[in-house]
Order: sequence, then structure tokens, then C-alpha cells
Amino acid sequence: MRKILIILLLIPCFSFGQETLKETVKKTFKFSTFYAAVNGGSSLSDVNTFSVNTGQLVSGVQKTAFDYSINLGVRKIARFQYENRASTFYNGTENTYSDAANVGKIKGFEFLFEGDLKRVQGESYVDQHHFLRYVADDYIVKIEYLQDGFGDIEFFEASQRYRNNITKKLSVNVGAVQRLAEPYGYNPLDEWLLDNGNIHYTYLAIQEGYSVDFSNPEEITYSDPSGNVVATSTEVWENIIIPDVLADYDEKMRNEIGYKLEYSVVLGFDYYHYTKEFWLHSWGNVMPYHVDTDQPYSYHKYQGGQWLDYNGGLIFGYKIDKSLGIFAEGKYNKYWNRKWHDFSIGMNYIIF
Repeated sequence: MRKILIILLLIPCFSFGQETLKETVKKTFKFSTFYAAVNGGSSLSDVNTFSVNTGQLVSGVQKTAFDYSINLGVRKIARFQYENRASTFYNGTENTYSDAANVGKIKGFEFLFEGDLKRVQGESYVDQHHFLRYVADDYIVKIEYLQDGFGDIEFFEASQRYRNNITKKLSVNVGAVQRLAEPYGYNPLDEWLLDNGNIHYTYLAIQEGYSVDFSNPEEITYSDPSGNVVATSTEVWENIIIPDVLADYDEKMRNEIGYKLEYSVVLGFDYYHYTKEFWLHSWGNVMPYHVDTDQPYSYHKYQGGQWLDYNGGLIFGYKIDKSLGIFAEGKYNKYWNRKWHDFSIGMNYIIF
């Protein structure tokens, strides 16, 4: 996916026949910003733990490693009038809601390529967001790749839309979307469900190479595929080993299936109004129809027909007087059976 995005980033370099490669590269990256940063800080404080073993009190300390993020990216996106740089430099932690809008501040070619490796409260994630967008008076073309490790969503999306400017502030668009993603909705464990809703987990574990030795009724032993004893009690087997077996099986089956391509119809809008005292920026997209290609792991199979995917965003600000101002901003996404969002709302009061 990233190779495709890199190729598309180079397309403008070959679209100006009368210009040299150096000139077109300079024009493409003019006003863009490359950035790299490492950010960190304290995580959860240490927690004292206590347990009893054969009548003896056992104490310990549960430590959580410090939080960090390693950010690398390049962006060329014009800022809207309400956007002010919070700091002199980009460090990759900025949350710019307007990046998700269908239409940017200016017409033409804009792009974002950003990758983050982060650890939050002891959990490590990889986040990526790359997109190329070209906006004209009557059409929008965009290609995007998103990986949100915390939200557990990853997909590649391309869209081609006809755009109609109803007023200077409001435009609507309609077009086609192609999405490439894992088969969301598919649950590999469904085939192991019993009539009572439970999972025949031991039989699944045996199929995956585990073994159970009942030769000694006083001490049943459970071994992994390598022959190592991993449990000598049903409690340890069910509470510690089986969750890992199920997780590994789920991941293995999803990887074997790979990604699925989906075709959808999209309807969208963008609205932008700005004055120094009041501004409102909103956008939204709805995908009401998806082509049923009759693939065995299509989301149609799990949804039982059509479904509604959508996303949108809102940025609002109002300076009531020279001291008091209120604001609200955020975005919400629902694709398949995944939902992810973020928002910020509040007020500022300046004392003169």
C-alpha cells in the first residue's frame, strides 16, 4: 500500500511535460514540511501488588514503562483561517481535525505522509496516515491509507467524486469509493461454537498442535506443539493458555484470508464559514450502497445485506466578546464494525 502511495506522490513530477524534473519536484514540495521527532513522558505510576502463597504474604511492584512516540512525516496542507500553529515546530503529536475534510483550504494538490511508533501505558502501537488529495472546482480525487493501532482499524481507500458548489460556503459531492481491508465482520471462532454458545476450545487447541495427557488422573498435563508442558491444572489451561490459543488462531486465519476489495457509492458535503468572531467548518460522507461481489468473506455475508458506513467532522469557534470564547471540534468514523472518534470541547476566558 505504501509503495502505491509513493508512486502516486511522484505522478505530479511527470505531469508537466515542458518542465524539468527538478522544477516539477520543487513545485510539488514547495511549502511542504518534513518533520521527525521523539516525544516521551511518564506513564502509570507503580502499583503495589499482594498475594498469598502457601500461607505466606508475597508482595511486589507492578511497573509500567514510560510513554513515548517516534514520529516521522511530511505534509503539504494549507491551514484554514481559524488554525494557528500552537508551536514553532511540528513534532507529530498535533491533532489537526481539518485534515479529514474532503476539501482543503486551497484547490490543487495536497498530501500528508506520517508514521508513528508509540507506547502508551505499556502497550505499543503503530499508527500511519498517508493521503494524496487533488481538489478542483468540479471534482475531487483522493487516495488514503490509515492504520490506527489503538482503534484497531486499517484500510486503503481511493475515491473519485463529482463536486458541485452550491454556494461559496457549501459544496456537495457524489462518486465512487474503493476500499481494501481485512474481512471485518469475519470471526474465525464462529465455526467452533457449540449449540449452547460455548467454544470447543480444547478440541481447537489439539488441532493447533497442543496435547492433553490424562494418564495420571491426579495431574492432567497440557503441552504445547513443541512438547513443552504449559499447564498441569484445568484452571491454568482455561485461564492462561486457552486465551492465547484463541488469539493466535484468530490472527492466523485472518492472515490466511488477506485483504478484500470493496466498491461503494459515496455522498458527501463540505461547509466552511469564517469570520474573526465566528467560524464553522463541517464535512460528512455517507456510503449507503456497496457492490456485492459474492466473495466468501465479504461484509455482506455477516451483515445480511447492505449497511451504512459514514464519517464526519465539525470545527466550531465563537468569540462571544474580547474575553470569552467557546469552541468544539471533533470527528467520528464508522466503517464496517469499527468505530473510532476524537473530540475537544471547552471555553477560554482572558482576563484583561
